[in-house]
Amino acid sequence: MEYQELIEKAVEVSKNSYSPYSKFAVGACLLTDNGHVYSGCNFENSSFGLTICAERNAVGSAIAAGDKKIKAIAIYSPNSEYCYPCGACRQVLNEFKSENGLDVITTGKSGLKVTTLDELLPEGFNL
Repeated sequence: MEYQELIEKAVEVSKNSYSPYSKFAVGACLLTDNGHVYSGCNFENSSFGLTICAERNAVGSAIAAGDKKIKAIAIYSPNSEYCYPCGACRQVLNEFKSENGLDVITTGKSGLKVTTLDELLPEGFNL
């Protein structure tokens, strides 16, 4: 699957976001080593600490389906150009990144931007 397709799926799923408090919709779509694709959107809660980010929602879907190695994730928000994962999501992605690393794809006015998780989270925590 091409990165543009992942972004398109992230854009589509962002429309399902439940973000009545922040008004900050996010969609994420990831690609596993097995070639499977999983999507997720953020959903908020009036008890803000219970809010789930789109990236962690997509990771949870992959885990529930038995996929635990992620090679790429696309993230989109209509509220932000080049939307990147928060610190908590970076650490969760670090736990499940492919042996060959994990590409983080986002989009803005200048087109797709691809970086690696290792660039966004150098020296990520591992047990």
